Amino acid sequence: MKIANKASIESFKEKINIIPYFQGSTYLVGPIHLPVQLDGETRNFKWYCWLNVDGEMSTNSIEELLDNLPNANLANAQQSSVLVYGDFQYTEDALIRMHSICHTGDIFGSKRCDCGFQLKQSMRMIVEQGSGALFYLANHEGRGIGLFSKALAYLLQEEGYDTVEANLELGFEDDTRSYDDAIRILKSLRHKPVTLISNNPKKLEALQQSGANVAKRIPLWGDISEYNEKYLKTKMEKAGHFKGGFPNE
Repeated sequence: MKIANKASIESFKEKINIIPYFQGSTYLVGPIHLPVQLDGETRNFKWYCWLNVDGEMSTNSIEELLDNLPNANLANAQQSSVLVYGDFQYTEDALIRMHSICHTGDIFGSKRCDCGFQLKQSMRMIVEQGSGALFYLANHEGRGIGLFSKALAYLLQEEGYDTVEANLELGFEDDTRSYDDAIRILKSLRHKPVTLISNNPKKLEALQQSGANVAKRIPLWGDISEYNEKYLKTKMEKAGHFKGGFPNE
């Protein structure tokens, strides 16, 4: 199948940014106007989505990329994206959230974690700040083990394992997430410093060591309940997360 309409190709060229890296190319599509319903109001975000293509399959040709899309079977592998608010490129102060996809928390509203709350609350914080970006990272499910393995980890948690022990029991490292491609996108969208929304000081260090211009971190606590208390305390005690949010802590 060929993209025959030259006008469409020219339009795509204005909205597709090719970012080469040592293994291939990252294709960043956007910005796309995305009105989002948040707390009863419509907020206008700019949405970008990206695709990594490695090795010989990567190309610097927009036409070739579009021609190969129908055979790429992209629905079997989710792609990451970023939601941008305000004048993210030039404003002096901007927030970012590197949000790991959580199928159960973000979509179903599961109370076993606080991910769904953190997703919405970080969007609120970005809107209140006036400028920011929420990176939604599709290959981070279960801290990098994938949705099916996460389901198995949940079964182990129901037998008494904590979230770290369950991942280790399945043969994974506790945290296998990489932020390399998200940092490439961040650098293409903004050069000024940003503030990271996260309870994890190690994430701040990892981003800084990878070359991201992240100046500081602010915490994000809330939605603590009987269902996720062990999960949250495990993250503090075993993963080094900022201690806060619990009574008398």
